[in-house]
Amino acid sequence: MSEIIRFRGVEKAFGAKVIYRGLDLDVRRGEVLTILGGSGVGKSVMLKLLIGLLQVDAGEIFFDGEDITKMNERQQSLVRRRIAMLFQGAALFDSISVGENVAYGLEEHFRHSMSRDAIAERVAWALGLVGLEGIEEMRPSDLSGGMRKRVGLARAIAVRPEVLLYDEPTTGLDPINTARVNHLIMGLQRKLKITSVVVTHDMGSAFTISDRLAMVHSGRIIAQAPKEEFRRLEDPRVSDFITGHAPVQEDVETLLNA
Repeated sequence: MSEIIRFRGVEKAFGAKVIYRGLDLDVRRGEVLTILGGSGVGKSVMLKLLIGLLQVDAGEIFFDGEDITKMNERQQSLVRRRIAMLFQGAALFDSISVGENVAYGLEEHFRHSMSRDAIAERVAWALGLVGLEGIEEMRPSDLSGGMRKRVGLARAIAVRPEVLLYDEPTTGLDPINTARVNHLIMGLQRKLKITSVVVTHDMGSAFTISDRLAMVHSGRIIAQAPKEEFRRLEDPRVSDFITGHAPVQEDVETLLNA
């Protein structure tokens, strides 16, 4: 299985706070890779670096063989057509309808190549895939937390991406909606044949949906393996994180600096 994404020697800091100090990671085409790590280690930063919302301080990020850190805005826009992201909290616009929210990426990237009818058809298709047929005219404020997540997912898949990034997809959801979102992630993987990168604190979800897992610690990837092998890793930083028996160092630093 070939790599579609590669991080090589990536460094990133915000002032004195160092997030990455030589991050190396491969994401294989067609897999579900889950990124684990304590609060404040930069898991979400990794996703934002990939889609150009943040810039690296050093290092390279390759998408399908091209170094996105050297791309101009027009080239990055073309990459964003191929990579979609489900933001934490879904990040819906409350001032517009559900249908308009789902159409947002289509309007941004394909307004010159898709008719209004084609966009409406794609919106209906995406909402149908997440089990929310016919709610185009509703407002996000009328939806439950679980429904908002699913609308955010519909917006992400509406552009037919090759890669889908999930930032804490089950945070704040009850067990039923968590199971529903996990089922959607796995179902979309099968139906759409996409590559998924998931950031989560939810260990149950991680071991349910993932093909492989990778753990961030002290600015680097310290472990990565298929999920059944990952469970058996003897590194205490990994086993303690999985079981919750002890906090990893970044969590301690976060608590002390809060």
